[in-house]
Amino acid sequence: MKLRLDLLEHLTTEDVIREAQATVHRFKPEPLFSKTGTGSLSSASTLERANEVKRSTELARKLEKRAKKAGS
Repeated sequence: MKLRLDLLEHLTTEDVIREAQATVHRFKPEPLFSKTGTGSLSSASTLERANEVKRSTELARKLEKRAKKAGS
């Protein structure tokens, strides 16, 4: 997917939170997380990747509508 930096100004906190909540299940803290501050990211399944593409496309369309409405 192409990175659309021109749409970043139309990104809201809610958009970021929604995406974070959709992927948080993949983050796994290490046993010593509180001491080291490190963790890992588990691999995504094919279905999860397809869902990420779908969410990303929907978000880009939503941001394009916001940009158009704002007149940019």
